[in-house]
Amino acid sequence: MEKAESSTASTSDQDSDEKHRTNHHLTLPSNLTQQEFDSLIPFITEHHTYLIGPGQCSTLLAQRIHAPPETVWSVVRSFDKPQIYKHFIKSCSVKDGFQMKVGCTRDVNVISGLPAATSTERLEVLDDNLRVTGFSIIGGEHRLTNYRSVTSVHGFDNGEIWTVVLESYIVDVPEGNTEEDTRLFADTVVKLNLQKLASVTEGKNRDGDGKSH
Repeated sequence: MEKAESSTASTSDQDSDEKHRTNHHLTLPSNLTQQEFDSLIPFITEHHTYLIGPGQCSTLLAQRIHAPPETVWSVVRSFDKPQIYKHFIKSCSVKDGFQMKVGCTRDVNVISGLPAATSTERLEVLDDNLRVTGFSIIGGEHRLTNYRSVTSVHGFDNGEIWTVVLESYIVDVPEGNTEEDTRLFADTVVKLNLQKLASVTEGKNRDGDGKSH
């Protein structure tokens, strides 16, 4: 299992003493109760912690979904079909003989109107037991330099079954942009994706179309 930590070091030449670990485990994301968050802190510490340096920003976001974790994970793990729930992806292609495993890549075309056109992305983490996945952007026409993301799916049951999805990222702040602008843009995209993920998987659950992996 590759941890998020192993896939989030910046490729910049900053000295290690200028970097520090993110503290996402200390800040309650919106959309979560304190009880939900407390139960997830060990997982956040293990899989959603990044080594961050100057000129980078990172956020952890959360989404509660009224569907079983198996249904949600069946969508989240589909590295070759991100357009199922990611708003701004027009199309996605993979190479002939594609096998979904760590190291595989996808080529994404982005809808017009965004400061991006294409993105080449590599799968960095895929663990079906822990329900955690992550990718990095390694090429394309965009401004998300050194973008790396981790998404995890967590089931809850108190007589009613629901799911919490956590998604975190780290990215360089583009030259000429502020950290606040960069974070606002990336947060907005992730939030909209998570909201659509909720809509899609809650619909699958109502239709009885959930799949287990």
